[in-house]
Amino acid sequence: MKKFIALTATLSLLISCGSSDRGELVGVRGKKWRPEKPYGMTLVPGGAYIMGKSDDDLANVMDAPTKTVTVRSFYMDETEITNSEYRQFVEWVKDSTIRTRLAILADEQGLKPGGGGIGEYAFKDQAGEGEEQSAYDKYMYDNYWSLGTDDDFYAGRKLNHKPKLIKDPQKYPDEYYVEVMDSMYLPESESYNGLKTMDVSKLVYKYSQMDIDAAAKDDSKNYRNKRSKYLKTIPVPIYPDTTVWIKDFAYSYNDPMHSDYFWHDAYGEYPVVGVSWDQAKAFCAWRTLNKNAYQKEKGRQFVNFFRLPTEAEWEYAARGGYESATYPWGGPYTKNDTGCFLANFKPNRGDYAADGALYTVEADAFEPNDFNLYNMAGNVSEWTDSSYDASSYEYVSTMNPNVPDQANERKVIRGGSWKDVAYFLQVSTRDWEYADSARSYIGFRTVQDYMGTENTANQMR
Repeated sequence: MKKFIALTATLSLLISCGSSDRGELVGVRGKKWRPEKPYGMTLVPGGAYIMGKSDDDLANVMDAPTKTVTVRSFYMDETEITNSEYRQFVEWVKDSTIRTRLAILADEQGLKPGGGGIGEYAFKDQAGEGEEQSAYDKYMYDNYWSLGTDDDFYAGRKLNHKPKLIKDPQKYPDEYYVEVMDSMYLPESESYNGLKTMDVSKLVYKYSQMDIDAAAKDDSKNYRNKRSKYLKTIPVPIYPDTTVWIKDFAYSYNDPMHSDYFWHDAYGEYPVVGVSWDQAKAFCAWRTLNKNAYQKEKGRQFVNFFRLPTEAEWEYAARGGYESATYPWGGPYTKNDTGCFLANFKPNRGDYAADGALYTVEADAFEPNDFNLYNMAGNVSEWTDSSYDASSYEYVSTMNPNVPDQANERKVIRGGSWKDVAYFLQVSTRDWEYADSARSYIGFRTVQDYMGTENTANQMR
């Protein structure tokens, strides 16, 4: 017992002598942290504002009575997510899908790196000739990856992104590679004009989500498996519905938009449409994953989640600091003092082109509001994270108000679009669409929480 006490005292002395805190309570010191503005986003300083109708409720909807609320600071995309940006997501999913199929087939054939052919695309836990698995990979493979899950036999196994995918059919390395690539395209009987067409139904992105609100309100005494109870994996087909250009308008010729709008470079900087609320949420999850993969590679701290804005955040950002303005530019009119329209919408009955655009325009067209946000009115309506309830303003909190009702499939859209009249462009006008619906006039932009609370619009004024 004396030896144990002596050893404890010696260890305590060594710990105290080897520390630079002099025995004081100084806290755990991490790396010096500074906020980093996300690429393509602008900081919207938090503050209080009067949410709701700033003008007469001409449509007599009675769903937006005024209410003073406060929102925290956040970053917001300066523009709507463009076709080019969403195509980056699609290309990433396509690349990962192909690599997954190559890795699975290599695993089934017992092929490993070093032998050429499809074996070069084997899972990273498969060591090549002359190589050994790391202790971590061996343990994880023996205890988890080799077992998989009930839903996915290959769950947890990491893809090998080092070898480049081969796109030229004449250079495919073996028949297994040909088999995988052929499975990604529609059969010849469903192709036309001599084009081999990608089967977009194969492009599915899976991500995990936790219902934090439900978990926080769970006051049951049985905490066994409580966390897993609120975790779910969501598979989302992510390719935009390009047929919306035809389905949304009866007796109208919009075939060129259906054929070219999403994939052609001519429309790369135009806002993506034909994306449902579920797909917009999947995009946010991927954007977070993609950024944090880079952060991990560089040894940096992870960033906050990218997400859709709440309805209150969207309206606050759209107002651009103006307390009771009708539109994002502050005034009650849709034209400036030279007679030019200030947004892309339908100014007159049947005259879509009076504002200089027939359909959508580039995401950075027209002047931004005072928060440097473009097209917060017109161009495309935008998904928010909030569920629509006509009476929600009566009961939501005055601090960061939101209605995260998972059972309510009606999701709030804001801002109006190229096919809407001016009423829907007003910063206080509310509208909604079903979460699984895609439209030719609905897009989205993302936000990211600002770390810290000292940056508020109230302090800046």
